[in-house]
Amino acid sequence: MSLSIPPAVSVSPGRSDERTFRMTAPVTIDSHDLSQMLGSATPPRVIDVRTPGEFETAHIAGAYNVPLDLLREHRDEIIEHLDEDVVLVCRSGQRATQAEETLRQAGLTNVHILDGGITAWEAKGFAVNRGAQRWDLERQVRLVAGSIVLTSILGSIAAPKLKWVAGAIGGGLTFAAVSNTCAMGMMLSKLPYNRGASCDAQSIVAQLVDSAPAKKSVGRS
Repeated sequence: MSLSIPPAVSVSPGRSDERTFRMTAPVTIDSHDLSQMLGSATPPRVIDVRTPGEFETAHIAGAYNVPLDLLREHRDEIIEHLDEDVVLVCRSGQRATQAEETLRQAGLTNVHILDGGITAWEAKGFAVNRGAQRWDLERQVRLVAGSIVLTSILGSIAAPKLKWVAGAIGGGLTFAAVSNTCAMGMMLSKLPYNRGASCDAQSIVAQLVDSAPAKKSVGRS
């Protein structure tokens, strides 16, 4: 079974020059469909854009780990080795959506997003490969942001101006929600805790070139 891209939707803004704008929304697939496709004769290539630490904790069998920051930095080099259909995976879908936009802007059209990410995949009972357990990036962000807010509020008893630190964190989280980005998360992703020994562009590209996507059946846990 292969994935297909629906035609772009043309929208006329009603202007006199009759120009049209093409709007293409990211294509998502659910866990059941991906499971069937991975067991087919022509499976898509699954790319997990989480940090190496998160990937080690749990990932779909046969997936390739290409962290979002490295994908952005080495986009042109990576897409040269993505000829088949690609399914992007992260924890819940946010980083995969950003990765899809990055690849689409580079002209890659055979890109899809796993609806709900690895969280939905596990929730529906599909198996994952597990390794050392680590906190996922979103949980780390909540810990750091919450700790800074709590510390600044308590500290403001002695130094009232510290309350503005809590306000800045709140503003940053609001912007992160509106823009669908997270600067704190990107910074935390670069910590040694979240990185792997082979987390570099050269090893990632070698991984993609080394072999075609593994044709593995995906069982339920």
